[in-house]
Amino acid sequence: MIVELDLVILTLVVVCAVGALWVRDLLSAAVLFGAYSFMLCLLWSIMGAVDVAFTEASVGAGVSTVFMVAAVFRTSRRTKD
Repeated sequence: MIVELDLVILTLVVVCAVGALWVRDLLSAAVLFGAYSFMLCLLWSIMGAVDVAFTEASVGAGVSTVFMVAAVFRTSRRTKD
């Protein structure tokens, strides 16, 4: 394993997680969650857990992100921030 690559991806995972918690826009939070899932997929594949990485990519970064973005587009705001 390349330790520097692991640390860079882990840092990006933490940045995406904190960003998804702190943004005020729901669409941005959904996109950051998708990026978080994709970075976790990369981390799992580097660690050798290819089956977990494939599941994370298909479910976490793929289907969940699409559902969240679709839900954001189906909602409407009552007030303008």
